[in-house]
Amino acid sequence: MNEYLQSIIDRDPAARSKLSVILTYPGVKAVFFYKIANFFSLAKFHLVAKIISQFARFLTGIEIHPGAKIGKNLFIDHGMGVVIGETSDIGDNVTIYHNVTLGGISPSINSDEQRNNKRHPTIKDNAVIGSGAQILGPIIVGKNSKIGSNAVVTNDVPENAVMVGIPARNIGVSSEEFKPYAVTEETKKEKR
Repeated sequence: MNEYLQSIIDRDPAARSKLSVILTYPGVKAVFFYKIANFFSLAKFHLVAKIISQFARFLTGIEIHPGAKIGKNLFIDHGMGVVIGETSDIGDNVTIYHNVTLGGISPSINSDEQRNNKRHPTIKDNAVIGSGAQILGPIIVGKNSKIGSNAVVTNDVPENAVMVGIPARNIGVSSEEFKPYAVTEETKKEKR
């Protein structure tokens, strides 16, 4: 828990203390309830898991399916409107901003044929997903990639990429340094 809270403080200049992160960050609460819901999901108590998930959504505005796989130190900043689908797989030290969807591409078509199949994205370690981005389908977002705000990503993203636009396109190489809003002055200059 200490490592998790410190990882948030390291990534958010507004975080003043671990206590304030625990008490006031909806993403922390959502991840806490996800861990409980995921425990029940793995134990095949799916209804209990979904009830916990929906309670967390009511409290935080963040919907994480209990069946999703989430690595360590997921930081959901601001959080309202975040949706993480059932077969999503999120690596370590990923940052997700508000109104992000990790979704499927055709959830209402042939639902029976889609059960138990990978339908949602895999997000690799250290990725940053900007506010409003839509990552759709069983694609892979590579390590250290940055997805710009409101980008719509429907194809695999290579490691260290900077993706922007609708549909998203790669505009540069991401540095190892954390860039909270995915697009930097350097990448804007490269595009000009």
